[in-house]
Amino acid sequence: MLVKIFGSAVFGIEAQTITIEVNIDQGIGYHLVGLPDNAIKESSYRIAAALKNINYQLPGKKITINMAPADLRKEGAAYDLPLAVGILIASSQIKTNLDLNKVLIMGELSLDGSVQPIKGTLPMAIKAKEDGFESIFIPKENEKEAAIVAGLNVYGVSHLNEIINHFQEKVFLQPTILSEEELFAEEHDAFLFDFSEVKGQESIKRAMEIAAAGGHNIILIGPPGSGKTMLAKRLPSILPPMTIDESLETTKIHSIVGKVKNVGLIKRRPFRSPHHTASSVSLVGGGSYPQPGEISLAHNGVLFLDELPEFKREVLEVMRQPLEDREVTISRAKFTVSYPSSFMLVASMNPSPSGYFNDPNSPMTSSPQEMQRYLSKISGPLLDRIDIHIEVNPVPFEKLSEKSTSEKSEDIRNRVVAARKIQSERFRDVKGVHYNAQMTTKLLREFCDLDADSLQLLKTAMDRLNLSARAYDRILKVSRTIADLDFSENIKPQHIAEAIQYRSLDRDGWLG
Repeated sequence: MLVKIFGSAVFGIEAQTITIEVNIDQGIGYHLVGLPDNAIKESSYRIAAALKNINYQLPGKKITINMAPADLRKEGAAYDLPLAVGILIASSQIKTNLDLNKVLIMGELSLDGSVQPIKGTLPMAIKAKEDGFESIFIPKENEKEAAIVAGLNVYGVSHLNEIINHFQEKVFLQPTILSEEELFAEEHDAFLFDFSEVKGQESIKRAMEIAAAGGHNIILIGPPGSGKTMLAKRLPSILPPMTIDESLETTKIHSIVGKVKNVGLIKRRPFRSPHHTASSVSLVGGGSYPQPGEISLAHNGVLFLDELPEFKREVLEVMRQPLEDREVTISRAKFTVSYPSSFMLVASMNPSPSGYFNDPNSPMTSSPQEMQRYLSKISGPLLDRIDIHIEVNPVPFEKLSEKSTSEKSEDIRNRVVAARKIQSERFRDVKGVHYNAQMTTKLLREFCDLDADSLQLLKTAMDRLNLSARAYDRILKVSRTIADLDFSENIKPQHIAEAIQYRSLDRDGWLG
């Protein structure tokens, strides 16, 4: 008897429907074809044990299973559940009146028949809805992320017996439904870190407010203990709330790596902080079966690289293209996948190997050669892609001992949200551009027109600091954001002057 069951495979952040044909005939053997990996080939042992433990059996006949399209590589143990159901129906051990052409099934089996969570459920559910499926049966732990998709009956399965009873109409599973409040409500829990806890550092807070308002990349340069990491960890608390589209796209990426079990829709911007020993693959993604890396997991959020020069130079260089294109493409011999990577890069570094270069209270203990070696770990083209360079100085004792609290993150966030609204309105007719940091050269010419005084000020700075063309663009983008925070329609000289101040690493004495 031939039976068709439907599953799904994820490539990049998109899924593709897989047709699983199970044919049982006279003879002996278990034949699985259609480019399955080792985890799928081993499924026969898991399925046999699971069926035996719930009083069913793997039929002693010739079982042929084809996974189509046959030219696509399938991987993982998530096909256990559809294979088991297909075998039971094809061997007439269970009968069902359900229209199998409208049902998609995915899940990993344990030997006792319990169903284990899988990765990529949200892309699977989205594709199932697009392809006209009415129901999807998935592990219980994954039901919330799949239930985000409206118009699809999502059934959470914790044991093989549950789906068997449902198919035989003995005990029906109840579809999972997320309320509108669960789906669309903003995350209201207090952030773990708040800017009100930061003593002093007003100029740094101002720079981070500008970075958040325009989505600009920022690097903090200062000696150990000056508060670089502390400030970076508080940046998410002033970022604007995510839109529904941003939440969906972010959830899809995290779903692929199995990070949204029992969560549903991700509503808070991600903050990723990889260690400086991270490899190129862990940062940008890759592997034999490509998976998203840290820069994609930080999509619509923040990627924090602490102690930037400690990262291997080749690791940092692979970020240049994603920073510019806001997408990373991974190519293999037979296929290519792309992952979105539109993130805010926040980096920190000491000004020298000793950490105390230019500190009046500490002697400079690094030789010029050591300085050059240290700073050369970061290439000029990479620094050009960072909009804001800001020096962080240690907080004096008088500030640390003050009892008064600083401005709360909520107040700063309100100004950031107001500036982002201005930008959303400005770019409402421009596809793929939502805030100032995403502006192209064409948009810069359109929205960053300078008067004579501003133009002369910028020309003088370009000549004296020997800035590159890319740095010129960065200054324009940052000045546009400063003007937005000032509710100014036009960029004024004071906005240009402040933006120029945020190019510390372009000044003489830093990079030689």
